[in-house]
This record gives sequence, structure tokens and C-alpha cells, in this order.
Amino acid sequence: MELSYEIDGTGPLLVLVHGITESRETWRPLMSPLHINFTVIAVDLRGHGQSPEGDAYDPITLATDVRDTLITLNHPDVDTALMVGHSLGGVVVSAYGALFPCGAIMNIDQPLRLSTFKEGLSQLEPLLKGGPQSFATAISLLFESMMGALPANEVDRVTELRRATQNVVLGIWGTVFESSAEELDAQVDALVAGITVPYFSLHGVDPGAEYTSWLHNAVPSATVEVWDNLGHYPHLVDPGTFLRLVNDLSTNK
Repeated sequence: MELSYEIDGTGPLLVLVHGITESRETWRPLMSPLHINFTVIAVDLRGHGQSPEGDAYDPITLATDVRDTLITLNHPDVDTALMVGHSLGGVVVSAYGALFPCGAIMNIDQPLRLSTFKEGLSQLEPLLKGGPQSFATAISLLFESMMGALPANEVDRVTELRRATQNVVLGIWGTVFESSAEELDAQVDALVAGITVPYFSLHGVDPGAEYTSWLHNAVPSATVEVWDNLGHYPHLVDPGTFLRLVNDLSTNK
């Protein structure tokens, strides 16, 4: 599927992939400064923003959508692009880097150990699979707990932009609900084994020493940095430091 996207700026190609229930608009405060040094393409994943819904929402399908969209650009840097994803987007760019050529990957606050994610999400599963009101309640509970140090005006902006479509959300999280913890870990291990490019994992909530050790073993090219207590949106809490990290990662890829 070719995704809805916008492209602007000059320089090496940088691809932005948003989180679940969000869209490329979530990146808006970072767009103009990124355009100074990069050609930035920000996509809307299928079922989000201005992109149509689809039949499947697994990470490989979502990553393939991004690849299909980038290929249409005929940009010389497509195979060396810096892939930056937040939340669900972090899973998507990780899958992308395992499957397709790119220059480097930045995953913002999305631990890849999905068995741990399953433990937390299972508490909300009945609400998420319930009627419209219970689904809306689950989404509100989930994201209200993630805002961390995000300024109030940004909390309002991100919340206003959120569009939670139940069949899309359940399609994305279906594998998490339906697979055992062991199956999820095996799927992730098999996928990330294909990542060989520099991989920067930025966290606003400390994922713990065990996760960091696992990631270093699973992805030897990985670097982990924790901006503890900033919450799920560290790039929006401290955009200046985030922009410097992106520039450094692009330079060193």
C-alpha cells in the first residue's frame, strides 16, 4: 500500500513513523528544524491519518507499506535513509531495518520485548475488545499514563490529534493478544536478527538492565540511551537534545 505522506527539506533522507492512534502531525513541532539538514518524509501508517485502512496490520506489512511508499520517491538516498519511529513506529522501523536496506534506525520509547508489553496490555484487553465506550476508556487510560514530563500544551495537542479506530488498534495488537509470551519472543528474536545497521534505542521510561542486555545481544549494533522520567514522548519533551541526536546518528551511520 502506498501511504499518505508529506516531504520537505534538503539533505539526506530521514523517514518519520508515528505511533498507534496518531499520525504524521504528531511530529509537527520537529518538522521545521529537521528540514534544515534533512529531506524529511513523514508518513501516515495504514488506518491512520490520511492513509486508508487495510486487511493486515502486522509489523512486516506496515514496514512494507513504508518501503513501497519510499520507492515511489526515486530519491537517491532511499537505501541509506535514517529511519525514525516512535512507539508503534519504533516497531515498524525496526522491522523495516531487518527487511530492507537503510542507513540507521532510531526507535523512540518502544521496547521490542513484546512479551513484557503483553503483560501490561492484557489488563486492558477486555475494555479494548468491548463496546465503543469501553474502548475509548481503555485508550484514554493507556495514554494518560504515558505523558510523563510532556508540557501541558503538548499533552493537549497530542491528545487532540489522537484518532483511535477500534478495528485498526485490535488489528495491530492482535498478535500480542493471540500469541503466547514465548511465541512473541521467538517472533521478535527472528525478526531483529536481520538488523545490522546502527540502531539507537531512546527511552523516556527506563526499560531496565535486563532489556538493555537482551537488546545488545539481539542487535549487536544497538545503543541504548535513557532519559528517565520523561515519559513516552521524550523527543517532544526535549526537542533540542533529540535533534542533536538525530544529526549525530546521521553523521555516524
